[in-house]
Amino acid sequence: MKKYKKKNLQVAIDSPAAAGAGTQARLISKNYNLFYLDSGKIYRHLALLKIKNPKRFNYTFILKKMKSLKMSDLRNEKLLSDEVGTTASVIAKDVKIRKLAHDFQIKCAYNPPKKYKGSVIDGRDITYNIMPNADFKFFITASAKTRALRRYKELKKLNKAISLNEVLKSIKKRDKSDYDRKISPLKRTKDQYLISSENESKRSCFLKIKKIMDRIIKA
Repeated sequence: MKKYKKKNLQVAIDSPAAAGAGTQARLISKNYNLFYLDSGKIYRHLALLKIKNPKRFNYTFILKKMKSLKMSDLRNEKLLSDEVGTTASVIAKDVKIRKLAHDFQIKCAYNPPKKYKGSVIDGRDITYNIMPNADFKFFITASAKTRALRRYKELKKLNKAISLNEVLKSIKKRDKSDYDRKISPLKRTKDQYLISSENESKRSCFLKIKKIMDRIIKA
């Protein structure tokens, strides 16, 4: 991993669903004053649009929506539903849709608002596809059971009527889709730092990441 020399700090994170990457990305963003983008929310946003507008959902419709996409659109609680997540995983396999999402991610990665000192993005193909030259690349993971329990608790807070077993099945299905897809699959690479969130609190996991980053930034 190269030392931090650029003016804008770039952090790339890949992870399977519900591994805690979003939480860690937000903590990194706050600590280092970086612009944060959850790239998965882009596909979830489009998935929600498809569910709501099945007959209108075509590339012309998608292009129009991507041009008007705002960060506030990605904070919709409805994006957390199991149905949206499953649909998003299918949409992410479409080459044309990935190209539109790719362009939006590149803009966020390399041209963050001036008030930020850089950017941090999490997703499935960020470390090797969107930000291949990132200063830091992390792969955050945990067992399927642990991730399913986390997602189940999130959904219960939103009063979603779903069982833990249903969430676990969905997580495993999404893992297979993310790892096996031909276009930009989720994968480990040699230049990623592997971070397990299995038995870690949010804070302790962040401190592991911070220790790695500070050691290199201050070197």
